[in-house]
Amino acid sequence: MKRLRCRECGRLRDFEPAYVCEHCFGPLEVAYDFDEVRQRISRDSIARGPNTIWRYRDLLPAPEGEPIDLGTGFTSLVKARNLGKALGLDHLYLKNDTLNPTGSFKDRNVAVATNFALSYGFDTLSCSSTGNLAGSVAAYAARAGLRAMVFIPAGLEPGKVGAASAYGATVVEVGGTYDDVNRLCAELADLYRWAIVNVNLRPFYSEGSKTLAFEIVEQLGWRAPDHIVVPVAAGSLLAKTAKAFQELIGAGLVTEAPTRIHAAQAQGCAPVSTAVQRGADAITPVRPNSIAKSLAIGNPADGRYAARAVRASGGWATACREDAVLDGMALLAETEGILSEPAGGVVVAGLQELVAQGRIRRDETVVICITGSGLKTTELFGVRDGHRLQLGKARASDFVRALAEVENAPAGVV
Repeated sequence: MKRLRCRECGRLRDFEPAYVCEHCFGPLEVAYDFDEVRQRISRDSIARGPNTIWRYRDLLPAPEGEPIDLGTGFTSLVKARNLGKALGLDHLYLKNDTLNPTGSFKDRNVAVATNFALSYGFDTLSCSSTGNLAGSVAAYAARAGLRAMVFIPAGLEPGKVGAASAYGATVVEVGGTYDDVNRLCAELADLYRWAIVNVNLRPFYSEGSKTLAFEIVEQLGWRAPDHIVVPVAAGSLLAKTAKAFQELIGAGLVTEAPTRIHAAQAQGCAPVSTAVQRGADAITPVRPNSIAKSLAIGNPADGRYAARAVRASGGWATACREDAVLDGMALLAETEGILSEPAGGVVVAGLQELVAQGRIRRDETVVICITGSGLKTTELFGVRDGHRLQLGKARASDFVRALAEVENAPAGVV
């Protein structure tokens, strides 16, 4: 039912722990026999499944038997009426992946990779990470009884580093960028028999990203949205979103998916958006310098495939100003009560640009992906102007005066 296929030359090979084509050295991905899939899957069979990513197990490299799980997936699709009103959109939805077990969409990928690692006898779960993945790997390793060894660039948000350590992982901080860390992990994959989820298990790990799009379509009543805005780091989430829409068609679950896929990055690290805007196929690496650390990958592994997916869908790519990231985070929190990390601010800012450019109409259905919780990055949130009152003493009269000053109301009017 499942095999591996080279994303460059298209050759097939057996389903096994492998990640590079032995003929052209292109990256591998999981391919499915949809004639067989259609015999096994339906909207009804999915509805009878668990409220996790494993309701789509026939479209995943799932293990035999019951998977090890933390309850990942089937997160809320929120009708964003307040944010939509602010942006002039009547049908705006938020896919709220801050609700995953460790607070980010990475749990989807790691759930799949962990079960694959167990099936093939690995005893150590590892990764290169900009923060969220480290915590997810650490948590799933703890659940599965595996050792966790996570590699991160120095200087990440303390909440993310602390979470990975709390789950029991060995945290290896490396001087340099994420790309330096990733190169180190690629070398280590040849030295140790570790399941480095986004290196030697990447074909299986990346399949978990598809479940976000599967859920969106199901939650919209088995209808693909007109637009989806996806934050881009390595590019895998966006590329797999496009793959998910095509697989839903191949499995006979929908007849069409005309969704325009838009990439969102910040100016301090925007290699994929730059390539899309220039019409280039090759991705020019950059040295990241962005407040959105979870997206700060200057040489994205799936960048070319993400750019191709954007163009093929008729979508666009944005690179918002760095100062717009915090504004986007604040707007999301104040309108919808969802606290996101900077990646969420990048998506909101990107959506604002797309609306301003006329690429998205008021009456179209739009989904934006909120992929990580701001509870891990609280050091970025200061008290906004007008949101704090300070009283010298606990007296009602002092409060009335302070409130009047903030709200420009006459003193004594309550």
